[in-house]
This record gives sequence, C-alpha cells and structure tokens, in this order.
Amino acid sequence: MPMYQPSGRRRDGGVMYDVGGDGGHVLDLETAVKDGILGGGGGVVCGTGVTEKLDLKKMIEELESIDVPSVFICPISLEPMQDPVTICTGQTYERSNIVKWFSMGHFTCPTTMQELWDDSITPNKTLYQLIYSWFSQKYLVMKKRSEDVQGRALEVLETLKKVKGQARIQALKELRHVVSVHASAKKTVADNGGIGLISSLLGPFTSHAVGSEVIGILVCLSLDSESKSNLLQPAKISLMVDMLNEGSIETKINCTKLIEILMEGKDFESEIVSSLSLLVGLLRLVKDKRYPNGILAGLTLLKTICLHELVRNSVVSIGAVPQLVELLPNLNPECLELALYILEVLSTLQEGRLALKVCPNTIPNVVKLLMRVSESCTQLALAILSAVCKLAPVECASLAVEAGLAAKLLLVIQSGCNPVLKQRAAELLKLCSLNYTATIFISKCKLTRTIQ
Repeated sequence: MPMYQPSGRRRDGGVMYDVGGDGGHVLDLETAVKDGILGGGGGVVCGTGVTEKLDLKKMIEELESIDVPSVFICPISLEPMQDPVTICTGQTYERSNIVKWFSMGHFTCPTTMQELWDDSITPNKTLYQLIYSWFSQKYLVMKKRSEDVQGRALEVLETLKKVKGQARIQALKELRHVVSVHASAKKTVADNGGIGLISSLLGPFTSHAVGSEVIGILVCLSLDSESKSNLLQPAKISLMVDMLNEGSIETKINCTKLIEILMEGKDFESEIVSSLSLLVGLLRLVKDKRYPNGILAGLTLLKTICLHELVRNSVVSIGAVPQLVELLPNLNPECLELALYILEVLSTLQEGRLALKVCPNTIPNVVKLLMRVSESCTQLALAILSAVCKLAPVECASLAVEAGLAAKLLLVIQSGCNPVLKQRAAELLKLCSLNYTATIFISKCKLTRTIQ
C-alpha cells in the first residue's frame, strides 16, 4: 500500500485532491473519474455494471497486493477505507479509526493537528462510491482472469488424456506454468481428478522429460493421503531417485521436495528412503555449492530421513559425516542448523561417533561454531563435541582444548543461555580439564589475568 500524502479538502460538500505531489494540480472527484486518474482503466469505472452486490471488505482483502490510490487510504491506519467520513477540517478518515482517535481524548485533526471546532463526522458518500467502483473494477478483472485460468487448466487436463510424445510434454509444461502462478488453477486441477491423472504418467518407462514436468506440477499441489500413497509405489519412487541423480538442478530440487512431501503421509515406510542411490544423490546435491536452494532442499530431506532410526546407519555408511563436516564453514545459518542437527543425530550411533572422531576437521570446525550463530546451533555443536570427546577423552579432549574449546565453553557458561546448555558446557569443560594441571589448563583457556 502507498504511504498516505495529505491531499484532500472540503469544497461544496465534495472532496478535492492534489495530484502529482507538487501541490500544483488539484482535481475534484468528478474530474478524477472522468480523466481516469483514479479509475485505473482509461476513465471507465464499472460501478453500475456490477450485477451482484460485491462486499467491499472482501474485495479489499483479496486485492491486498494491488497498488491503491493514496486518496483511498486512511491517514491513521494507512489501509484502504471502507466507511470514509469527513471531519470539520475537510480531512477524511475511516470511521472506526477517527472515532477511536476521539475516544482517546484527542480533539484535533490527526493529519493537520488543527484544533476542531466541531466533533461531528459526515459520511463521505462520494468517496465511498469511488472506492467501491474502483475495487469492483479491479476485482471483476481478477475474477475474470481467474475463471479464464481455470478453464485453460481444464482444457490442458483433457488434452493430457489424448496426447503422447512431444505434445504431452508441451501440455505438461503449460499446466506446470499455470499451477505455479495461479492458486485457482491448483484447486481446479485437484477438484477435477488432475492429481491422479498427472501421477499416472509416472512409471518405469516414463522419460525424464515427462517425469521432470510431472514432478514440477505435483510439488505445486496439495496432495491428499490417497495421492501420496499412490506416489509411494516403488516404480514411481525409483523414477524420482533416478531423476534426483541425473536430472537438471531444478528437477533434482523438485524431486527432493516431492519425496519430503511424501514422507509426511501415513503410509510412508522408512525402507522407501533407505536406497543408497537416493542418499548418494542427496549428498551430491548438498555438496554442489553453486545452488544454495539445492543445498537447503537436500539438507531438509536428509534431516527428515535421519529421523528414521533404521536409515541412519546407511547415511553413515555412504560417508555423509565427513562430507557434512567439510561443508560447515561455508553454510548459511539455516543450512548450518540442519547440518548440525543431522550430525548430532548420527552421533547417537557408535558408527557415527567413530566417523566424527576420525574426521580431522570435526573438532576445529564445530568448536568455531560455538556462540557464533544461534543458541540452537551452539546446543547442537556441544552435543556433537561431547559425543566425540567421551568416545576418546584423552585424544579428543586435548585436540578440542588446543582448538579453543575451553574458552568457548567459559563463554557459554557466563552467557544468558538456558541452564541445560550451561550444565552441558560445564560437564564438557570438566572432561577437558582432566588431562591438565590447573595452571596449564588456565593458560590453555587463553584468559586474561583479570578473568583468571
């Protein structure tokens, strides 16, 4: 919505507006409508052409993202007016807002701060009609466009029942564009059996060209439990995994998102995502630094997969731990938290802890993250370091202290973190100090004499 600029004043029961911002061009409502300055459609305002009574509040809500003429905006709320009223200074406000202003004990004009000589308010019917007509015009155009889109979506669905080859690919491309842009088209596809029709195009003999478009459509739609169960068929999952490994970056991301959606279904079983080919494809996606969206999508799915205990060993077996550790320094905060979560979950396995221990960059990379990103990241990092140090106290605790862990732990303990986090930091600090005399350990903490 545009910022309000004071521009109106009372004249013979009407309203005048300053157009152009320089204060030199003043028009009344009649002239504004005639010249199309407020109508937005060449001066044609279709107020009388509306056959059904439209609700102004509903229209304003549905046209929220549209640019509204500043003269329709209440100076108090900076929202379009639904019940404009004018006070004695000639300024117009939304009724509820100016009434509230008066009820707070103010007896001035909110815009000009003039003292009022009359506290009465007068409905501004002319402005109301203009607001109503303007929103009606925009709403009907939007509604017509929506109906056109819905009709086109139905036509494409009918076409998909008949065509094959390149014609099918073109139809899918068009449908994909329509559902990605228009919410009404998504509902039309879902309400007319489109999800089942589109899903049926996935199978063992589906080309990647068709599969890529189909999956691009499905990730835009709301899938019910029946649709998810249908897509969990082994042949369909196998095709998604193949495209995750061999498709374009956009296809890889869409496959990842679709599998993530399917894992929310009640019929999902962990065996479906235990495929080494799927896990390897995800790691490749996560390691490709050229595509941040791919890293985020891959880590999100990998986190969901790691919630299933039966799959965790497979994740460790493909070398996920050292690869994720190497990624830590270059991840953005959102991806970093996902990666740390995955490593923390894997550290609950003996194999996971061993993989963390033998990776030379585990301790230095994780220590650097303490107290640097968020409390959540610090908590996950502490859990990982605790698991590694407890596995090999003498070797790992010494490495951690050399990497600056002790000083970081003291920072955690002295910070405003939650008590559980502080307790874990204190326990790890005690573990790290066992291999040193008090004097040497204090020097390792790199503290100033005052703090000592």
